[in-house]
Amino acid sequence: MGTNQASPSPAISPPTIKERTGSISTGEIVSVLKGEITALHVKQAFSTEIAEEITANFVDSSGRRERKDGVPGQYVGASHYRKDAASYFTASETVRPHVDALFGNLVDPVRGLFDALKRELHKQGIELRMARSEHGQANVCRALSWSGSGTFSLDPHDDVAQVLWAGNDYELSSVAHNTVAALNFYPSMAEEGGNLRLWSHKPTVTDRKSQGVETTGYPYSAAYLAAVPYREFELRAGDIALIDGGFVHGVTGQSGNGRPRLVLNSFFGFARPDLVLWWT
Repeated sequence: MGTNQASPSPAISPPTIKERTGSISTGEIVSVLKGEITALHVKQAFSTEIAEEITANFVDSSGRRERKDGVPGQYVGASHYRKDAASYFTASETVRPHVDALFGNLVDPVRGLFDALKRELHKQGIELRMARSEHGQANVCRALSWSGSGTFSLDPHDDVAQVLWAGNDYELSSVAHNTVAALNFYPSMAEEGGNLRLWSHKPTVTDRKSQGVETTGYPYSAAYLAAVPYREFELRAGDIALIDGGFVHGVTGQSGNGRPRLVLNSFFGFARPDLVLWWT
């Protein structure tokens, strides 16, 4: 006869959070990579003019597709989620022109951050590059637009499980044993809602098994998180958020004027002490 086993109570891991206004610094990024800062919210990190043009380019993009991963919305770019290396890197090469076209003739804020971090890490003897395979290499970001309503536009999840279980043909799998940093640029935000919610919980493999999300990290149930404290970040166009993706996080439902929530998303982290990989 089987017995019902209660899910373990989530361990509370208080996050270290930093919020400020102005441009992001490479030192702060490195602090997130090293686990010294859990979440960084930089307000007005890039101009509203750039934000508006990226949004317009996304709306006009011939590479825009409907999401098929259970999350309502659209995207431009490629995601490693539930893809083997051959599929992901082949897709990355195919959609690269569409990703580049999001920025047109603009000074690309995502590439600018990548290049600045690359220079900073090089001084420390650390290489930063796009993840790659014989099939191609990753893009600098992907663009995601949500159209969901309800409590969450994006349910509570962590970003480590999918990396840990990506497979031996992915060089990025090793990053899961370190900090998987999730970087978001926000070109467009709803007037109300669409906030980033970060719970004070960094799940273990055992925790994920208890929730049935061992290989995906998605989604954690409301009951599981009921007693876990959280912090919510009110985001506006031109903001940047950088978090330790090992902590459970989600996106609240949006309302108001119907303006889309558009995010430019990337991941990066240490694969070795001398190598940081970047992917989408």
